[in-house]
Amino acid sequence: MTSPYHLPAGTAHGGPYVVDVTPESAGWGYSSLRVLELPPGGSHTFDTGESEWIVLPLSGSCTVACADEFGHAAFDLTGRDSVFAAVSDFAYVPRDARTTVSTTGGGRFALTGARCTRRLPARYGPASSVPVELRGTGNCSRQVNNFGAAGVFECDKLIAVEVITPGGNWSSFPPHKHDEHRPGEESVLEEIYYFEFAAHDGTPGLGYQRVSPSGQGRGTDVLAEVRDGDVVLIPDGWHGPSIAVPGHHMYYLNVMAGPEAERAWLICDHPDHAWIRDTWPEQPVDPRLPLYTAPSASSSQ
Repeated sequence: MTSPYHLPAGTAHGGPYVVDVTPESAGWGYSSLRVLELPPGGSHTFDTGESEWIVLPLSGSCTVACADEFGHAAFDLTGRDSVFAAVSDFAYVPRDARTTVSTTGGGRFALTGARCTRRLPARYGPASSVPVELRGTGNCSRQVNNFGAAGVFECDKLIAVEVITPGGNWSSFPPHKHDEHRPGEESVLEEIYYFEFAAHDGTPGLGYQRVSPSGQGRGTDVLAEVRDGDVVLIPDGWHGPSIAVPGHHMYYLNVMAGPEAERAWLICDHPDHAWIRDTWPEQPVDPRLPLYTAPSASSSQ
């Protein structure tokens, strides 16, 4: 099954970005994702425009400098070797600012964005402040790095987290949705999944992503084999499972934003599969998790 909502690696590039998903290209109102690859000594400058952004190293380290009418700020990001190696520090840059990402050693950097109305100050997010959550048990065990989650780091609209699923496990399960406004129960959020996989003896990994129609919006329907650098867009629908094949850990970066007045991740489980949560207390968490934990405050910048 092919879908306009599955963007294989290389098909969502734009300008200097190997991934460039904008509200215009996605056909929605808020969520954005750019992935920037820079060589050693490289730099890139962009205007934040109507969006707030978090700059998150996927591999490598960088400096993020931000300037606007209110002043100038610069943050040195220690970064990490890969998304499977460590929690990363990050930088938040506000709307209506000029931002430069520069690197000495080269690297790959995610720019997670959301159209917003409030202008918040530029800030540094230390790796030590990132809550590392173990969600689910058994073969539904996964690790969530809640660096930009609601209630963890202040943004106007943007919500962003990282999920690591050990090889052979399922995540985004039970399938869930957030495409209706139901106060206190469900919020409307556009979502982007960006995937990377751990190789084994040089063999690249892969996984599978399902999105099924919920009766809302566009009737989004995706059944995709996903590989390094692939993107899946979720304007609506039940999303999940996300399945990592045995032998290859799966990483995805989730970017979410929407029209709700309250910035909150409120979801509704698929009624056919919600029962699976009740089985989790009966099983242990996958012993391979966590792959890593956040560093102590004394060892971070």
